[in-house]
Amino acid sequence: MIRPEVEVEVETATPRVERVPRSHLSLELGHLYMEDFAGGPEVLKRHFAAVKPWHDFLMAQHKGLRVSTCFLVDEYFSQLSGPADLIPDLLSAAAEAGLSIDYVARESACAVIDQVSPAKLLLDSIVPVPAQGSDGSVPPPQYSGWLTNSEHGIGHRGISEAMAPAAAWTPPRENGARAHSISMDVELWDKKDGALQWSCAHLSAVWQLLRLGLLRHEGKAVVEPEDWTGGALPSEWADLPAVIRLPRPGAPRQRHRPSFAAYRTLTILETRFSSVEQAVRLILEQTSIDPLVAAQADEQARAEGVELPPETVRRISHVFTDRS
Repeated sequence: MIRPEVEVEVETATPRVERVPRSHLSLELGHLYMEDFAGGPEVLKRHFAAVKPWHDFLMAQHKGLRVSTCFLVDEYFSQLSGPADLIPDLLSAAAEAGLSIDYVARESACAVIDQVSPAKLLLDSIVPVPAQGSDGSVPPPQYSGWLTNSEHGIGHRGISEAMAPAAAWTPPRENGARAHSISMDVELWDKKDGALQWSCAHLSAVWQLLRLGLLRHEGKAVVEPEDWTGGALPSEWADLPAVIRLPRPGAPRQRHRPSFAAYRTLTILETRFSSVEQAVRLILEQTSIDPLVAAQADEQARAEGVELPPETVRRISHVFTDRS
């Protein structure tokens, strides 16, 4: 009698983490508020004219490597026009400057994609660095909506006894400061009309993690770019995929273009966004990446001879410039 061989594997014994393809670099060619688009095509032309020299310099530095370009449209806080009106002007202005955009994303997708909230995934991954001497009186950001890098930040009042004289003022002290402190408190979310509203800094931190391919929901990648072949665009942002992959002039097939996710990101922004991006860095400094996802990214990088810094925040870079 021949007994059949049966292998039994407990599904939860081997967690499955979806692997995402990665470019060497994700280069963001700008991030404008919706109000900026109200200035018309001339605003976009000035923007891309200012970006072009930096783009050319960076592409020369990464010659022979896979570099994808992207642009984030901020339609989370206001929607003055829809994708059918805005995106053609955006692409036309970029092309006039000699730039090609591979991926366009909408910022509201950093809040919700289908039934998944990338912003909530990030919030749940934040592990605040406790300040030296902290007494536990400061609630975590999941409850307070605030994150700090300092002792005596976020409404610290210290411990005082009843009828005790008012405590003397003490300055904030940055955690791990070298000599002098730079104290920062960042608001991650608040509530508007009873509904959760994410801050620009928090959504921008999500945007960085999406570009690094480091966010997962139940092991699956949170975002999958969808092809846009040049047909009609929807009039409503909610009807546009979270990230669309645009045809590159002269490219034989869209799938041959550099992947949306990358080992590193570099963002070209105007200096008015610098405080938001500093807040993004503070958030990422206190974010714990799923160990399986982090190990997978490291494995991919080693296989390609790419050296990755262990800290997520060191994988993102910025160039700040101003319009001419």
